[in-house]
Amino acid sequence: MGLSQRQYTREFKLAAVRRLESGVSLGVLARELEVSPNLLHRWRRQYREAPEKAFPGKGNPHRPESGVAELERKIGQQAVEIDFLKACLQRIERQRMLQASTGSPRSTARSTQRSSAQPEGRKAR
Repeated sequence: MGLSQRQYTREFKLAAVRRLESGVSLGVLARELEVSPNLLHRWRRQYREAPEKAFPGKGNPHRPESGVAELERKIGQQAVEIDFLKACLQRIERQRMLQASTGSPRSTARSTQRSSAQPEGRKAR
C-alpha cells in the first residue's frame, strides 16, 4: 500500500512562510509543523517569486503559458473548420437554388440507369 501525499491549505503555507520570514529557524519550524525543510524552502521560494500566484490550490489552478498557447491553437483550428463548413453549406444552398429555378431535381447517371433497367435474376410481377 503506497503512502498518500499530504495536502496543505494555502493559509497553512502562508503562515509557515511568514514565520520563516519573521526569523524562526528553518529546522525548528520544520519539526514543529512536521514537514520537510526542503518543502519549507520550496514554499518560501514560490512566495518570493510571485506572492499573488503562490499556492493556487484546487480553486485557483496555475495555468502555464503553454496551456494558453494550446487553447489558442484549438480556437484557430476550430475557426478553420467553421469556415470550411460555411463554404460547404453555401455550395449546397446554391445547388438547391439552381434545382428550384430549373424545376427538375438533379440526378446522377447511376440512379437514372437503375430506374430504367430491371435487376438481373428478378422477374417482374
